[in-house]
Amino acid sequence: MKTLISIPARYASTRYPGKPLVTLTGPDGAKTLIRRSWEAAIAVDGIDRVVVATDDTRIADHAAGFGAEVVMTSSDARNGTERCAEVAAKLPGYDVIVNLQGDAPLTPAWFVEDLIRGLAQDPGADIATPVLRSDGRAVAGFLADRRAGRVGGTTAVFGAGGRALYFSKEVIPYTGRDYDPDEPTPVFHHVGVYAYRPAALAAYPAWPVGPLEMLEGLEQLRFLENGRSVLCVEVEARGRQFWELNNPSDVAIIEAMLATTTA
Repeated sequence: MKTLISIPARYASTRYPGKPLVTLTGPDGAKTLIRRSWEAAIAVDGIDRVVVATDDTRIADHAAGFGAEVVMTSSDARNGTERCAEVAAKLPGYDVIVNLQGDAPLTPAWFVEDLIRGLAQDPGADIATPVLRSDGRAVAGFLADRRAGRVGGTTAVFGAGGRALYFSKEVIPYTGRDYDPDEPTPVFHHVGVYAYRPAALAAYPAWPVGPLEMLEGLEQLRFLENGRSVLCVEVEARGRQFWELNNPSDVAIIEAMLATTTA
């Protein structure tokens, strides 16, 4: 399948303005968030094209400076999926459009490869997204974020065949117990990557924002609220740690993970 990766990036983030240009220091030196996300995208096997999608000239100039292809999009896009829909309209002819969000530089290449494979093997799915089984340490971190009023990781629940039932910024399902740090749990961390079939992506911007998307602030809920099938593909960490940059406090967490990450 001919596949395009689009990396949506906006400067005017409500929680963290200027986030794509924040510097993250790792063993390979200091690089911006958007550059690390782009490097994660170009490491994926079997991809035909990678673009950075933005409405901000500061991000566009910086991305072009390190060699990325940039597609300028409207400032009216309400989220990354709408921005990717603009890219798909400007660059037609792809069988799959991947949204690798610009705040997930630790996304391993195999997460995306497994995701695309899962979509190819399930013709009934409109969208596919990866989920990672959380250990007790990760769940404790999610719960600590919620108690502190921070937006932490998103969790997912799904039914037969991996079909998504719901996504939430709360920790679901409720388990009623504590776990040892390395103990597997029934909580799945939703990884912020999506693979869309073109028809589902093209329909998305015309749908109104529903009550669940409004309450949770999760763009993927619009697909569920409009009856589209979302496939959750379980991926394996293979010893790698995964975290998204949602808050300024996440910078130190990601830099610590970069320090121990091996390809």
